[in-house]
Amino acid sequence: MSPTIVVDITTLIGDCVALPKLTRLEHQIMDALWNGGPSSIREIQEGFPEKQRPAYTTVQTMVYRLEAKKAIKRVKKIGNAHVFEAAISRSAAQRRLIDDLLSFFGGRIQPVVAHLIESGKLTLDDVEEAKRTLRRLAKKDKSR
Repeated sequence: MSPTIVVDITTLIGDCVALPKLTRLEHQIMDALWNGGPSSIREIQEGFPEKQRPAYTTVQTMVYRLEAKKAIKRVKKIGNAHVFEAAISRSAAQRRLIDDLLSFFGGRIQPVVAHLIESGKLTLDDVEEAKRTLRRLAKKDKSR
């Protein structure tokens, strides 16, 4: 009998299925769902700062696009309002965004790192954290 392999949905989405590209507004809507949990379109729209709040219909259109991209899903209906939740994790969306950024530089990380250093956005603490992560990953590879 062959062994049973269990894969959680985050791993499946992150590794096997192409994650959707998200616009800036779509990212903001996803942030609202990641931070606030399941929400209606009205709750998402009212979560925007008042000065930058998009129209309800704009948020509604973006929510339906996110649903079509399978980034969010409907979880229930209260009266006439549908409640949505994130179907992809924040880390999976961040990985996609970083991969897209690196592809702009031909997969090379050096121009990105150089910019982070020159702009003062890369700190010594960040470098130390990166070193710890690299060491941990190297140990993990050796144990395989």
